[in-house]
Amino acid sequence: MKDKIFKIISLYSFFPFQEDLIRDLKKALSKIEKSNDLTGLLIMAREGINGTICAEENVIEIVMNTIIKFTDKNELNLKVSYSKKKIFKRLKIKIKKEIVTMGISEIDPLKDSGTYIDSNSWNKLIKDENTIVIDTRNHYEVSIGSFRNSINPNTRNFSEFPKWIENNLEKYLKKLGPKNIAMFCTGGIRCEKATSLLKKKGYKNIYHLQGGILQYLDDISEENLFEGECFVFDKRVALDHELEKGSYSICHACGMPVSIQDQKRKEYREGIQCHFCLNQFSDDDRKRFEERQKQIDRLKEENQKIYQD
Repeated sequence: MKDKIFKIISLYSFFPFQEDLIRDLKKALSKIEKSNDLTGLLIMAREGINGTICAEENVIEIVMNTIIKFTDKNELNLKVSYSKKKIFKRLKIKIKKEIVTMGISEIDPLKDSGTYIDSNSWNKLIKDENTIVIDTRNHYEVSIGSFRNSINPNTRNFSEFPKWIENNLEKYLKKLGPKNIAMFCTGGIRCEKATSLLKKKGYKNIYHLQGGILQYLDDISEENLFEGECFVFDKRVALDHELEKGSYSICHACGMPVSIQDQKRKEYREGIQCHFCLNQFSDDDRKRFEERQKQIDRLKEENQKIYQD
């Protein structure tokens, strides 16, 4: 059997999205999914669209034409990659209040956000001693890779970021005395909101990495200042500097990324525990995790037999 090549499109855009068009787009995409091998996760809200889709090239073309038709948007901040395997189990389409949840209704990235900095100018900005660099991602994302000397807010989710700004940003500014604030995330969407929040609070000289880490890794070959791997929210878990699947897996007990070295630790039991969650769960929890893992292993064996036949 010849390996299929799946095209992966990540996209986002802030724009006024009418509720009736949101519902119609969801129906149209669900119809496409029924007759095609389409997987992914898309989030739609009145402020825009955000997500990743995975399918063969011809299906991706149909999907993108449909999205553009209903959103009237050609500027979707697209990022393209490829995989021999599907990176999602199925297609999920969620309609929410925000396409990336911050919980601050007063800000509007479409009207006011920071200044874009392209990949080629980013290195110069973050090496400037007058720049403070903030990673707007969650702690488990930062744990496997980030830009040198960037600040880790240590948030569990993006909705905690405004509180971190309120409690900590002034301390860093007074201590380090920078003139510029540079922010980055995986693909750029969280930075749009983060810089918009800071502009709303009256901060000046706010910059964000256009296209995020993924665009930077795609653009920069020499003097790459990103250290480690980039976490992604799909089966690949993390991407290396060539945007290929990295060395991390997910602990299905606690959700933390675990490296190949982590998996060799005595505490690690696939699907049951890792060194991060050793004391987080009860014995009953671990029994449930163990049964779940047995079911997963059985399914893998059955699928391998089908493939070999």
